[in-house]
Amino acid sequence: MTILLFKQVLIMFSLAGVGYICYRTKKITLEGSKNIANILIYLSLPCVIINSFLVDYSKEKLMGLLYSSMAALVVLIIGIVISRVFFGKDAILNFAAAFSNPGFFGIPLIVATLSNGAVFYVATFIAFLNFLQWSYGVALLTYNNSTNKDKGEWKKYIPSAKRVLTAPFLVAVVVGVFFFVTQIEMPELIYKSIQHIAGLNTPLAMFTIGVYFAQTNPIKMLKNSKLYLLSLVRLIIIPVVCMLVLMVLPAEFAEMKMALLIAAACPTGANVAVYAQLYDSDYGYAVETVIISTLFSVITIPILVQAAMMLGF
Repeated sequence: MTILLFKQVLIMFSLAGVGYICYRTKKITLEGSKNIANILIYLSLPCVIINSFLVDYSKEKLMGLLYSSMAALVVLIIGIVISRVFFGKDAILNFAAAFSNPGFFGIPLIVATLSNGAVFYVATFIAFLNFLQWSYGVALLTYNNSTNKDKGEWKKYIPSAKRVLTAPFLVAVVVGVFFFVTQIEMPELIYKSIQHIAGLNTPLAMFTIGVYFAQTNPIKMLKNSKLYLLSLVRLIIIPVVCMLVLMVLPAEFAEMKMALLIAAACPTGANVAVYAQLYDSDYGYAVETVIISTLFSVITIPILVQAAMMLGF
């Protein structure tokens, strides 16, 4: 498990290094990275969600999906509440602490330590997480940038019903559930296209991080004590609370519980930087939260998983 984590970190930073070099050599511009971010939000991530649902149907899987959906929502709400308690009005740290990185970091670990089928149980976690980032997270960032924060001002940043219903992640869940329940065979051309687009998620996300990292000061980053508090909250406090909550679920859902725990214990997701750039917030600061938490996660995730196993998780 520890060796796998080291490998994942090396892969992550090698891909980010490509983005870093491309930016330094002027092969990718800041505007170009913003366009890549839009591809991630509106195309690649939704395809990851749809692809997760393209599995054989069974009543057991359906019940597991219902349980995992409810548990995922509870876990995410726990993260949001704890982040708010610790970081108050700091929009970047609120966003960074509340939302993990299950798409890049979590799924490879889940496949390696559990099974390919276990990814099915984190599909709704990824969908809910991305939807909450897209709504609650964006509200945090845009309200933080507002120059007129009078009483009730925050209300205008709550997404409208139309915006909610047309959210790319919600649409992806609806499409995915439809194909899972009906078991209608998706045309091969579309199926293969979805797989290829979903495969873009990791490299594109890391390229953008590399571009962002090229604009940061590493020495200044390492001296920022707030980033260490962020790592404590994101990597230890939130996952431990989530582990205690997940323990109440029936023993027959052991694989599902472990998959959700790994997803909840992942470092800060790259989307905090993606959204920070898209909504003109401090994306350099956002990138620092991703880098620091990812480094520490190499230690924390194996310890948390081992602790869960010792507790009969």
